[in-house]
Amino acid sequence: MKKVFFGLLAIVLLCSHDMFLKMDNYFLDPNTNAAIQLSNGTFEKSENVIDRNRMLDMSLVGNGQRIQVDSAQWTEKDSITFLNFKTGGPGTWVAGVSTAAKNIALDAKSFNDYLEHDGVVDMLEWRKENNALDQDAVEKYSKHVKTIFQVGEELSDDWKTALGYPIEFIPQENPYDIHAGHSLKVQLLYKGKPLANQLVIIGSDVTGESSMVEHSHDGGEPHTHKSGETPDHDHNSGLQLRTDDAGTLEFEITNAGVWHMRTIYMVQSEEEGLTHESNWATLTFAVGSGHSAAHGTDKDENHHAHEEESFPSYIFLLVSLVIVAGLFFYFKSKKK
Repeated sequence: MKKVFFGLLAIVLLCSHDMFLKMDNYFLDPNTNAAIQLSNGTFEKSENVIDRNRMLDMSLVGNGQRIQVDSAQWTEKDSITFLNFKTGGPGTWVAGVSTAAKNIALDAKSFNDYLEHDGVVDMLEWRKENNALDQDAVEKYSKHVKTIFQVGEELSDDWKTALGYPIEFIPQENPYDIHAGHSLKVQLLYKGKPLANQLVIIGSDVTGESSMVEHSHDGGEPHTHKSGETPDHDHNSGLQLRTDDAGTLEFEITNAGVWHMRTIYMVQSEEEGLTHESNWATLTFAVGSGHSAAHGTDKDENHHAHEEESFPSYIFLLVSLVIVAGLFFYFKSKKK
């Protein structure tokens, strides 16, 4: 009974936390003070701060340089860990955090529930097919999170920088060069090589460009609420896609707002004292309505120009005055 209790406690602690880097605004002015949140809890609320000792890497990439973040730049408030920094020159920037591995022991039922709850369906299916559902587990897990944000109007190539994390998402085009109606291709790398046939869960949060907020946990269940959906706290909700042989997947950007993607890659471990090892990856970025459209291709600009143009108000006012004046003089002449 005690073992089951601690197993359930462990699954609550592990599976109720996903880790994301998120921002209140993904469109920043150059050379200004800003903050990135390292969230560890639910999609709506961080449950606890992250110990600096867990952070193996803390990087900012922009203007062609990778900057190692000093631990003194991190602060905590209301269970959220904040990275306080000053933006550099204009460009598309990347921030990343990679955590040290931790071990967790789970009884068989708790481990099975965790796999189902967090969408680790391949390992769960393997256990079913190999009559291993009754086997306890000791898992080593680590998390590797990234966010991409835009500073100023000028786009740069920093968005495609590989940080060298055990697992990471790398877009195949600049997210700030597209807008709703376009598709985005993203590649998933594991130990620097494409990871094929891996399940990825994608979601978006439509809250407007000036108040874009991400969702998160520290164990693997992003609350991926689709536009128009009522949040049901199903951590496997959202668009579910698998990577192809090149480790890539492509999905349609259906709306402006914050987009996030997550995956958990788990394998069996031969390390002494362990049964499994997992690496978690998340990526967040924002898609604007007017900002990215301005940087599209000529074809895109021509296509979307008609959607964004509106009839100038001063012309409407001028035409209205001419019509009113014409009617005035017309009826005045009739009276004569």
